[in-house]
Amino acid sequence: MRGHDRINSILPDELILEIFRHLDSKSSRDACSLVCKRWLDLERLSRDTIRIGASGSPDALVKLLARRFVNVTNVHIDERLSVFLPVQYGRRRGGDQSTVSPFKLHYLPEKSGSEDGEVVSYYLSDAGLTAVGEGFTKLEKLSLIWCSNVTSVGLKSIAEKCRSLRSLDLQGCYVGDQGLAAIGECCKQLEDLNLRFCEGLTDTGLVELAMGCGKALKSLGVAACAKITDVSLEAVGSHCRVLETLSLDSEFIHNKGVLAVAKGCRLLKVLKLQCINVTDEALQAVGIFCLSLELLALYSFQRFTDKSLCAIGKGCKKLKNLTLSDCYFLSDKGLEAVAAGCSELTHLEVNGCHNIGTSGLESIGRSCTHLSELALLYCQKIGNCALSEVGRGCKYLKALHLVDCSSIGDDAICSIAEGCRNLKKLHIRRCYEVGNKGIIAVGENCKFLTDLSLRFCDRVGDEALIAIGQGCSLHHLNVSGCHQIGDVGIIAIARGCPQLSYLDLRVLLNLGDMAMVELGEGCLLLKDIVLSHCRQITDVGLSHLVKKCTLLESCHMVYCPGITSAGVATVISSCVNIKKVLVEKYKVSQRTKRRAGSIISYLCVDL
Repeated sequence: MRGHDRINSILPDELILEIFRHLDSKSSRDACSLVCKRWLDLERLSRDTIRIGASGSPDALVKLLARRFVNVTNVHIDERLSVFLPVQYGRRRGGDQSTVSPFKLHYLPEKSGSEDGEVVSYYLSDAGLTAVGEGFTKLEKLSLIWCSNVTSVGLKSIAEKCRSLRSLDLQGCYVGDQGLAAIGECCKQLEDLNLRFCEGLTDTGLVELAMGCGKALKSLGVAACAKITDVSLEAVGSHCRVLETLSLDSEFIHNKGVLAVAKGCRLLKVLKLQCINVTDEALQAVGIFCLSLELLALYSFQRFTDKSLCAIGKGCKKLKNLTLSDCYFLSDKGLEAVAAGCSELTHLEVNGCHNIGTSGLESIGRSCTHLSELALLYCQKIGNCALSEVGRGCKYLKALHLVDCSSIGDDAICSIAEGCRNLKKLHIRRCYEVGNKGIIAVGENCKFLTDLSLRFCDRVGDEALIAIGQGCSLHHLNVSGCHQIGDVGIIAIARGCPQLSYLDLRVLLNLGDMAMVELGEGCLLLKDIVLSHCRQITDVGLSHLVKKCTLLESCHMVYCPGITSAGVATVISSCVNIKKVLVEKYKVSQRTKRRAGSIISYLCVDL
């Protein structure tokens, strides 16, 4: 009733705080904070996560946020993002107070050497990081992404003030050994540490950290750190006995370091390696000692053979997820060993392993009956029989990705469709032997399919999409480069898939306005559409589409000669939720440009 507050007079603070915690978005919480002063204060108390950019004037913003949100436990600062500061801040040079509206701070004039000696840093500095430590004393998770001005001085302050820190991400930060050593000395509860692209670190810092807080460390990531060698990994193996996740990307790591980890960290569950100097000896040790391993990802290995996978298959019986990328010396024998020993495997990706062929994958199909996701990329030797075996044995398969597999055709897809009826995602790209027959089988058998991508599959035409429209309720569809698809196929999708939200139709040369009309009538939930290189679509069809699809957020339409500046204006004026339009610059009138602002992205084309 007007004039009567039926909520604040009844509900206690604790209950309102609990309601705020269940709000699913920042915008919803912000809206609630504007209802009344009490809700504003309570919302500030309930906020546990702060995410800001680090270009602009982040030091000042951090100090202000620390005063307002006292219960924050998670701070994420990314120098690639811009800062928004919709609060009263700073002084003009004349001394007047000014309110900065919420636009990007890097447009503000730089202050340096002002009357009161105030200097504004346009990137997060050690002073800002010190403010984080002093202001967010309950901090448990800190991410500093590409904050290049932060040094060991600021990291020391964090270590001294935030002793409950559990997760630290320093990706791209040029911090030194002293800062990392301070973290090891003070943050005894640290469990998760990411040191990717921390070029200023050496073995000294990581060894001291391992000695200091290694007992609690569960996850460690190291990449492109040229001065971190096997010495660091030996310390990790000695002191980080509960380590569960290790990600290494380095040409300076050899067998000695991985061996130390394998022997010392026997609870290891996740291992990702991109280390060109690691050989069979290290992987065999993993198979012997890391019996709890659940995920193994091997990238760009050129110095190990099937012996490694045989050891993994023999020892790591709990393995569920295996990625093999550009491992040139692996063959069917290695994959057969994994299939024989790792029957719990649920995810398998084989990418560019040119010596793995049909028999290796056949063994996976026969033995790994719980397989739910399979990705085969650039596997020229894997043929139809392999996927036929997968179709017969892997009834729980939900996702299949095929890229440039020239020996896989319709027979394989038919087998998958008939055997894997729980399939939800099917992505096929440049598999030129796949045509209508296979996709029709998918439409007839895979009733749960929601995500279909058939990029540059030349033999797929309208007949296939008719079957998909009749049998599946798609949310995502990509048929870019399928030249045989025209209005008939897309009309079938429009009539049969009302839940469609993403549609990529680029380079469909036979597609015209009739399909756009039907999409406008049938796919009212459409949010993203790509029409680039569709030469027969005109302003008329585009108008029918956007006037009905009011939820549209992005529209790409470059190299569409039938779409003019009038069509672009129609998109901007009709779609209230539009966030991105990609089009040639010459097709945007000055009026549309003023109205759209930053929504439009241009492809520069010389006329």
